[in-house]
Amino acid sequence: MEQAKEPKIPSLGLSVLVFLAVAAMIAAAVLIYETDIHIILIFGALLAGIVGVFYLGNPYSKIEKGIIDGIMVGMQACLILYTVGPLVGTWIASGVVPSMIYYGLSILSPSIFLFAPLFICSVVSLATGSSWATAGTVGIALLGIALGLGVPAPLTVGIIISGGYFGDKMSPLSDTTNLAPGVAGTDLFQHIRAMCWTSGPTYIIVICITLFLGFRYSQGELDYTKIEALKTILSHEFWISPISFVAPLVVIVLSAMRKPALPALWVGIFISVIFAVVEGVGIGDLLNIMQNGYVPMLSAEIAGTGEDAAALAKILADNSITIDPQVALESAKDIVSLMERGGLQSMNWTISLILCAFTFGSTMDVCGFLRVMLEAIMKPIKSVGGMITAVILSCFVCDIFLGDQYLSIAMPGTMFKSEFDRVGLHPRMLSRSLEDAGTLLSVLVPWNTCGAYHSSVLGVPTFHYLPFAFFNYLNPIVAITMTYLGIGIFWRGKDGEPVKGGKTRPAELGPKIDF
Repeated sequence: MEQAKEPKIPSLGLSVLVFLAVAAMIAAAVLIYETDIHIILIFGALLAGIVGVFYLGNPYSKIEKGIIDGIMVGMQACLILYTVGPLVGTWIASGVVPSMIYYGLSILSPSIFLFAPLFICSVVSLATGSSWATAGTVGIALLGIALGLGVPAPLTVGIIISGGYFGDKMSPLSDTTNLAPGVAGTDLFQHIRAMCWTSGPTYIIVICITLFLGFRYSQGELDYTKIEALKTILSHEFWISPISFVAPLVVIVLSAMRKPALPALWVGIFISVIFAVVEGVGIGDLLNIMQNGYVPMLSAEIAGTGEDAAALAKILADNSITIDPQVALESAKDIVSLMERGGLQSMNWTISLILCAFTFGSTMDVCGFLRVMLEAIMKPIKSVGGMITAVILSCFVCDIFLGDQYLSIAMPGTMFKSEFDRVGLHPRMLSRSLEDAGTLLSVLVPWNTCGAYHSSVLGVPTFHYLPFAFFNYLNPIVAITMTYLGIGIFWRGKDGEPVKGGKTRPAELGPKIDF
């Protein structure tokens, strides 16, 4: 009986060619046809699969099994995202998110103006899990205030993006914060704790920069009209109280106690549900919010009046809101954009993208394309610092050629996961590096979806705000520097736990493994 032939190993040239072909398809979808990339990723998987089956000789059953196994790796991230949806909805309805935004807006002062947008955008993004929503709402309001103070728009936008991406990166509600550990093979809270090692010092550096740069604008006078309008409408529609912070604080405490992410997030949901019920929200309404997300009421009613001045005046009078009608209209539209979110169904776009990305990545992996490219990348690498640098550079290359932050996390994560396992580094090191570069650098590439969005919504070209997006480009530099210094390196323990060590694997974990 004839033995089945072993599949051929693809050449480096063929592997790069397949990768670039898919990158070209993605670029066309994003830049020319302005469409989502889900189907393109399936086409990419088909292209890689066709080459893998008909040219390299891989059996279809092997590729299909690889895809299923790859998708299973991301299942925890999908489950967490399906939990984050109801969490966001209930945290908005119960006043948790509105309170964080309300008190964040209260710290504005000319003496610390550049620090204030950094902090406010960090809080809003941390509360919503979305740097995009933060930039498109609070970011626009802060930009208008900055222009009144004479602060250059590129500088303000860079600070807004720095704050928004810090909050997004560190938020358990963010899709990328859930995707990175899912790809790397670690859990959500391990991932967030790992990011504190690089993002924490970087954020402190950025705070110092904003305080220093802000001194020259400290004598200006702020126009508080828009900020007060936002706060007024928020306080009329939602329960605003420091007590609402109990929900996120409990989640943080459970995280610090190393409790699993899913139960911790559900505890946060149940606490916010109790708040909402006490405030008078019906059980049926809460169930609908958990399923479909929060739909603003008062702010939507104000925003819906449009050019009807009489209707707008009546709504404001009925709710005892005494602010300029035009400012109220603009502020209400911002609140609707910020608060109309959440719900289990809202996560379907992201989860379907994760499934498509894993389908493409797993096909590339099973057919040997990723392994060949990884071997070429790993040849000159002889240290942990070199490996972290390679991951960060690979993410940046994907940001440039694939034009999407999700793929810039999924592709390098799939490629490097086995190598991190081989040398004994804890997977939180990989997930941290994926976010340090894949998430943060995406907004610095003009044709990347993130760069294009922020440039469009804030009205400043990418290359103009790039020098001032301090957090985004300093974080990868800090991550690489700290790793070469042997700081914040974690190895995989005997039971899979993270073990803090230096540049080499701790002796108690076993013999040293060469890179």
